[in-house]
Amino acid sequence: MHQTEGDFQFMRAATQPSLYRNGEVLIERDPLGNTAASRGVALETHTLAVTDARIHKLRMTCEHNGFELLHAPLEHPIDFYDHDDVVRYYYPECAALVAELTGAQAFAFDHNVRSAGGKQEQARIKGGQDVQGPAHVVHGDYTLRSAPERLAQLALPPSGNDTLVGFRTDALVPDALLARAQQSRFAIINVWRNIDSQPVATHPIALCDSQTVTPEDSVVFEIHYPDRIGENYFSKFSPEHRWYYYPAVAQEEALIIKQWDSAGLLAGSDGEQGDGGAPERPCTFSFHSAFVAADTPADARDRWSIEVRCVVIY
Repeated sequence: MHQTEGDFQFMRAATQPSLYRNGEVLIERDPLGNTAASRGVALETHTLAVTDARIHKLRMTCEHNGFELLHAPLEHPIDFYDHDDVVRYYYPECAALVAELTGAQAFAFDHNVRSAGGKQEQARIKGGQDVQGPAHVVHGDYTLRSAPERLAQLALPPSGNDTLVGFRTDALVPDALLARAQQSRFAIINVWRNIDSQPVATHPIALCDSQTVTPEDSVVFEIHYPDRIGENYFSKFSPEHRWYYYPAVAQEEALIIKQWDSAGLLAGSDGEQGDGGAPERPCTFSFHSAFVAADTPADARDRWSIEVRCVVIY
């Protein structure tokens, strides 16, 4: 089996698992977004084998495993370093791609551009946010509490400084759709794309098969802003986890990562069961992390990528 290795950051084994906010693991950010304080964030490194999903032609799906790679050439040229261009032209492409994959209605609402070099140089997207670095800690982006909260926020009209809804002047998700989603099923799906002309050579994304994750693997990580609290899940290490990656992702491909699905067993059971307990059901989310592959050449080209989040209403 073709594999590579890499070092991954997990919460320490002694950390108490948690699915809901408890004030034990958190950071506090000041009005400028800088970290002002932290509590309980204790990480440990594990070297993991990561399976090359391309060579084995593994049929991993976003629906059941939490991720998949699609051939998805751009329909129109996009300036990924211009916020307005991304929102106006790329958001609709991402929403259409996710809608076709899921057979549901999709709305793009947020994006980040990432590059290790861009972060180091304090690069900024025209009309938008700072370039962020690759996220080198194993995490899931939403929780049992924050996912439905995010859905509700998307039904609100944008505030004066809210860029999440781009050029819209109304609410992103119509009230009728929101009511349906809250009563039936919704998902948040990330469309991850290489925006460089060359295939990704550094900091690839590793993805954990959600069928191998249990509720006891998760730790709530709270992000305290001056006006709100965000949440995601950090992961504790488990030898049962199975990790995969797609080397050399090209610009004409899209890596689809499930960030939350209310129809997953973990979500539907309020964390009482993991997704592996019902493999015929959709999964809830995939833990993921950037990593440095052991076989990365010393002179490898820096990765530039964009991720666009889409809310899906079934």
